[in-house]
Amino acid sequence: MAEASSAIAVESLSKSYQIHERAPGFGAMVRSVFRRRTRLVHAVEDLSFSIAPGERVGFLGPNGAGKTTTLKVLSGLLHPSGGRVRVAGFVPQHREVGFLKRITLVMGQKQQLLWDLPPAETFALNRAIYGISEADFKETLGELEDLLGIAAVATKPTRQLSLGERMKCELAAALLHRPEILFLDEPTIGLDVAMQLSVREFIRRYNEQRRATVVLTSHYMDDVAALCPRVIVIDKGRLRYDGDLAALARSVRPHKRIALRFGGPVDRALLERVGAVLSFEPGRAVLQVPQEELRPAMSWLLSQTDIADLTVEDPPLEEVMRELFAGEGRAAEPAGDAGEAAS
Repeated sequence: MAEASSAIAVESLSKSYQIHERAPGFGAMVRSVFRRRTRLVHAVEDLSFSIAPGERVGFLGPNGAGKTTTLKVLSGLLHPSGGRVRVAGFVPQHREVGFLKRITLVMGQKQQLLWDLPPAETFALNRAIYGISEADFKETLGELEDLLGIAAVATKPTRQLSLGERMKCELAAALLHRPEILFLDEPTIGLDVAMQLSVREFIRRYNEQRRATVVLTSHYMDDVAALCPRVIVIDKGRLRYDGDLAALARSVRPHKRIALRFGGPVDRALLERVGAVLSFEPGRAVLQVPQEELRPAMSWLLSQTDIADLTVEDPPLEEVMRELFAGEGRAAEPAGDAGEAAS
């Protein structure tokens, strides 16, 4: 693993917990005082990957896969049980000042804004914590206000802001010190579609302007598809896939979908001669065909039916991920070239 050229280098990372277990009831509670039963839980096991400076990487997995645990180890909030981790050249668990000034962790389900005070107060507090000069603070805050459109809300009490406004102010507070590595854990959770688009565009612009490294976890697959050419997938704390997002979709679901809009009536049986009919209604249909049969299928449809519009699409990423974790698709092996053996 080439640590010198990596923004993030993880080698054989493991994180385990001792979990206390007891049956319900008063008697079990009393017995547990004298004899506690524990179970070892492996949140992350033998996880390895590297991420180059400036990459945008989606970090995916089902609930309980170990994504948030991994991000907390990478940001220094948790100590690993085993393995080696370096972020921006630092060992995260040491929490050195130079390390903290280079990273930020944004968690969509937690906030750093002070509830009864306006976001501007949190901005000023973060300026003092990170030792940002007044000139740099004004310049960066001005850029963030322009990019996020928060100038009008930064002086209102946080409790009076909408969820979308709070999320934008959270991002601004987390980026005032101009970090070069962003750990984003569900940054669009609970936001409406328009606000999700706004946050995605901001993350993309920040990445491009600052060449910042972005590690994103999200259950909204549109976030990942829009921002992350590369994905690292873990399940039960172990690496399942590391590589190109499009290649993952092809390996799990090697099909294409043809969305059709017709200019006249069409017999469903005619369409079934081409591929699987996923939906059929008056004037519209969606077919699924193997990738290698796409061209002849399109040629046949154009010659045999009255088509007003035709669109070729990949299967939804949500379906790809569901099949991957259910083990229904083809086995997706870690990609060796996309970032050495890969949340």
